[in-house]
Amino acid sequence: MPRVKRGVMTHKRHKKIISRAQGYWGGRNRLFKTAKEAVMHAFQYAYRDRRTKKRDFRRLWITRISAACRLNDSTYSRFMEGLAKAGIDVDRKILADLAVNDAATFAKLVESAKAKLATAVVA
Repeated sequence: MPRVKRGVMTHKRHKKIISRAQGYWGGRNRLFKTAKEAVMHAFQYAYRDRRTKKRDFRRLWITRISAACRLNDSTYSRFMEGLAKAGIDVDRKILADLAVNDAATFAKLVESAKAKLATAVVA
């Protein structure tokens, strides 16, 4: 049985890892062993951070909404409670965008939330 030389496949596998490690510092972009470790860590970070990104954006949106609420003499929690009681279903991404780019519309939403809270307290 003839022997199998595997240089072609090994070179192909190494080349794939090295190409993924382009731009890494030092031996991480040239040496196979360190490049492989760096690429594996990069994949783990990417997997983890795809989930973390969702949390980070939600925190950012809440911060922006809260800041805009305080400019309109309200708090974030009272604003969200008022929106829920008023039956206004707008997600936080859109609310944050309104708070930054369209302050007048956001102020109207705050006023409607305040009004609904005031009527809920009286009734």
